[in-house]
Parts: sequence; structure tokens; C-alpha cells
Amino acid sequence: MEMMVRNEEKAAIIAVTGRMDAVSAPQFDKRLETLIAEGATRIIVNFQNLEYISSAGLQIVLANAKKLEFIDGELLLTNLSGAVKEVFEISGFDTIFQIFDDPDAALASL
Repeated sequence: MEMMVRNEEKAAIIAVTGRMDAVSAPQFDKRLETLIAEGATRIIVNFQNLEYISSAGLQIVLANAKKLEFIDGELLLTNLSGAVKEVFEISGFDTIFQIFDDPDAALASL
């Protein structure tokens, strides 16, 4: 799994590529924790190039959303498709998170 971070005025945008499973999810968690420690309160996760997400990945997404909520921040998701979208729908996470078509739409909502 690869991650690229871009800082915008209103939010940090992290693009995730590859597969997020029990092995790679801790890397994602560490990156989000670093962004939060650096002062990010609004994070947009771009899943456009994510091929797969496991329950471990879902747990990391939820845990970090709760951390951000605690500091009056938020975690927004974009570009869910294919197997990733299906996992979010089956788990009910699509009703918990704000999901946008792309990072620009998520930024516009802030």
C-alpha cells in the first residue's frame, strides 16, 4: 500500500493506493496519527486507487474518525468504488461516514 499526502487550506488529503489489510493497515493508522499530531483536524481520504480494504482497515478508519471527532474534526471519504465500496456498504460504514465523489467535492463541503 502506498500513501500520498497533500495539504490544502481546509484539510489534509491522503490518497491511498493498493490494498489495505491486516499487514498494511497499521501503516495507514500511523500516517493518520502523524497528521493529527501535526495539527490536522480535517482529513479527506481518497480511496480512488484502493483495490481492497479488510476489516482491519475499516477499524483504523473508524478509530481515527473518532479521534478527530473528539477534537471537533472530521474524516471524509472519497472515490469509493468496486470491492471497497461493497465492503463499506455491507458493513454499514457507508451510513456512518460522509462519502463524496472526489476530494474537490469533499473540500467544498468544509
